[in-house]
Amino acid sequence: MAEEDQRAPAAVVFDTLGIAYERAFATSGPHLASLSWLLDHLMPGSRVLDVGSGTGRPTAEALARAGHRVLGVDVSPVMVDLAARQVPDAEFQVADIRELPLEDGSFEAICVYFSLLQMSRAEQRDVVGALARALRPGGLAVLATVPVDVADTETEFMGQPVRVSSFSPKEFARLATDAGLTVLYEGHATFVPAHPDAGPEPHLFLYCRRTAH
Repeated sequence: MAEEDQRAPAAVVFDTLGIAYERAFATSGPHLASLSWLLDHLMPGSRVLDVGSGTGRPTAEALARAGHRVLGVDVSPVMVDLAARQVPDAEFQVADIRELPLEDGSFEAICVYFSLLQMSRAEQRDVVGALARALRPGGLAVLATVPVDVADTETEFMGQPVRVSSFSPKEFARLATDAGLTVLYEGHATFVPAHPDAGPEPHLFLYCRRTAH
């Protein structure tokens, strides 16, 4: 088996895309707005987990610049290398969030921007549950996805073949609440990535708080 075939499919895709992904999504107003919400509500020096941290921009960069302690994890070594060079004040790790041990209550905030899509529905439920437990009670989370009712479907993303699973908006919100998160705000947008092989995408942003008990 070729080495590439042994790796997570998402790692192959995002190793290929590299900095092009950042350029395609850098102008997302709803993404930037969700970061502003986090920055407005986090205590100074909060510990934040950025799941699928990509190139480190804009998420880890904005949080680290504000003085928060950021851990970014991504399955793509190319992305992690870019992030470490672009955002030296944050920590980055090549890791699959499905396999990463997370201590309960160890983060004040968690960001998940579109990094669940190449997981199965069952894996997404498990991951969001683990992430919710990794938040301290009252901790904050932003979950963003493409809210379409598909399971293990082949498609193309920025010219790369991908296999995706997702949920309708209602079911994705239910996934969050089932994990022990309270959805404080549900934002919908249509975004067109700045890339010749990308088309309009529906985006859903959930601003959440871990139930304090």
